[in-house]
Amino acid sequence: MTPEDALAALRAGIEPGRAEAMAAYHKQTRPVLGIPVPYLNDLAKGWRQTLSVPERVALADALWRTDIFEARIAAAKVLTQARIRDDAAAWRLIASWVPDFDSWAIADHACDAGERRLVADPARLDEVEGWTRSDHMWARRAALVITLPWTKQNHPSAGDLAIRDRVLGWAAGYADDPEWFIQKAIAWWLRDLSKHDAPRVRAFLKAHGDRLKPFARREAGKHLA
Repeated sequence: MTPEDALAALRAGIEPGRAEAMAAYHKQTRPVLGIPVPYLNDLAKGWRQTLSVPERVALADALWRTDIFEARIAAAKVLTQARIRDDAAAWRLIASWVPDFDSWAIADHACDAGERRLVADPARLDEVEGWTRSDHMWARRAALVITLPWTKQNHPSAGDLAIRDRVLGWAAGYADDPEWFIQKAIAWWLRDLSKHDAPRVRAFLKAHGDRLKPFARREAGKHLA
């Protein structure tokens, strides 16, 4: 699979008249082709099934470098898989994309791929913690989005609970950040956690809720009784 073949396969999914609305909705200045997400899902699934891990990493890198909106999303999707043998190269590529994040859709798809690699090797959280100190808002946000799997366990291990507390510490450090996307990410993490660990969310809001924007505080407590 050459990059040219991949781009041709992407372009085959273009829906006429869709690109302009997508570009406006996602506030994109990069090229937007107008390809629906289900088509990207099917395309990436086929690539995951037919290409080796090194081939997928090379393809994802090439797609990302095109700077085409849907190609970047496809790059993330081709690496979104729970089990990847010898996944160091995949993680390195995903992490290398973080400084390029500039919109929620691309960032969230890339973080979706990155979540699996973090769950596979939680030691990588040490690198993610460095993102929390970045001047780049999207990198700071990514530290919360990529760790969302730790909000979802019903029966977390002691190690998982320690990770929850670690990420909640990052969120506390963000509480005064005025950026809407940061506040939204804090609220997202707390809201999802509240479904499985309400006491930790209540404790966080008691300690730091007054520092959050009102909309974030409301969203964080949405599922609390």
